[in-house]
Amino acid sequence: MSDDRTHVQEFFTARAADWDSRFPDDGPAYAAAVAELGLREGDRVLDAGCGTGRALPPLRAAVGASGVVLGADLTPAMLRAAVRAGRDRAGRLLLADVAALPLRSASLHAVFAAGLIAHLPHPTAALRELARVVRPGGRLALFHPIGRAALAARQGRRITPDDLRAEPRLRPLLAGAGWTMTSYVDEDDRFLALAVRDD
Repeated sequence: MSDDRTHVQEFFTARAADWDSRFPDDGPAYAAAVAELGLREGDRVLDAGCGTGRALPPLRAAVGASGVVLGADLTPAMLRAAVRAGRDRAGRLLLADVAALPLRSASLHAVFAAGLIAHLPHPTAALRELARVVRPGGRLALFHPIGRAALAARQGRRITPDDLRAEPRLRPLLAGAGWTMTSYVDEDDRFLALAVRDD
């Protein structure tokens, strides 16, 4: 696991400084995805793999001043970029691996995860950990501001059947980790899979 963690940290450390400037127009897509999570005033929510914290302001707006917003990321450079952008004012930042969160079981109402699943060395274990910290009936949003085909084209590759975000792969992956998928959208301008924590 340590080698996997190091690889992820190296990948994002090299990109942290200019991450937001590379994707300057993603804000509305983040806000729209957060809206679909169905958060309420006072809810407790985690942005898992928060990166530079682009989801933190809309998450804060959704849960209000009485809610709790946490952002967890494995890469210190990404969290520093979130602080430079002032997004630490919208939520508390945690240097943490989403596969081993320093949170109590069933302590959250929801988890938002943008672009996370492709970077998980052990997806089932990480999704199981996210299920552990969410109360039964709580929600999960797996989001990306562009769909699988658009992302593959941006990266100069083709979509393959073993893509974890393909619905036939993602649904059983979530089920095996304690989640039931309730919605799946994969369009050019967004990817959003919603799931509910099993009882």
